[in-house]
Amino acid sequence: MTATGQAPYTYTASEALARLVEGNERFVRGEARFPTVQKEILAKLEKAQHPYATILGCSDSRVPPELLFDAGLGELFIVRVAGNVISPEVMGSFQYAGVHLRTPLFVVLGHEGCGAVQAALAAKLQGAHEPTRIRLLLNNILPGLRDISAELSPQVQLTAAIEANVRWSMHQLLETPEVKARVAEGVMKLVGAIYELKTGRVRFLP
Repeated sequence: MTATGQAPYTYTASEALARLVEGNERFVRGEARFPTVQKEILAKLEKAQHPYATILGCSDSRVPPELLFDAGLGELFIVRVAGNVISPEVMGSFQYAGVHLRTPLFVVLGHEGCGAVQAALAAKLQGAHEPTRIRLLLNNILPGLRDISAELSPQVQLTAAIEANVRWSMHQLLETPEVKARVAEGVMKLVGAIYELKTGRVRFLP
């Protein structure tokens, strides 16, 4: 049982990941079955939510996780912020998902052409300046880009930086006591992924 007295979702982390992969394959094939809203579904969700996965994604309008994974209402607990960065608010949301919702699978979802990562690269390599609030956002990305070389071509830089940013967010999550404890239990799984804008496919990182 969860801290709120609700039964947790019955999927294992591996089964939850397989559901995401299958949903994305339907999306890529043009066979998405995103449901129409029915009164029975709404009545069920009014009582409780039991998402099988928690996803940290970017705010980019081209990357809505529910559509990419062809998931129904109540199936995914989603946190979205530009650059899929880690902040106290994001940490709190993930902690809620872990403690109260007991989702077995956590995903950090980056995407090709991420503007926040591009801006962080420009700040790192070209000394570009952004307004104060955007700089605060970029400061959450820059530590993960320390190994991105200025000698690379711009496209290779961006590709490498997007993956590095996903791994940096994952690293920060894995360093928290709560995530360490859940991983040690052998129940929770944290994975990283990149959404390909051109193909619609989600590539999960090894």
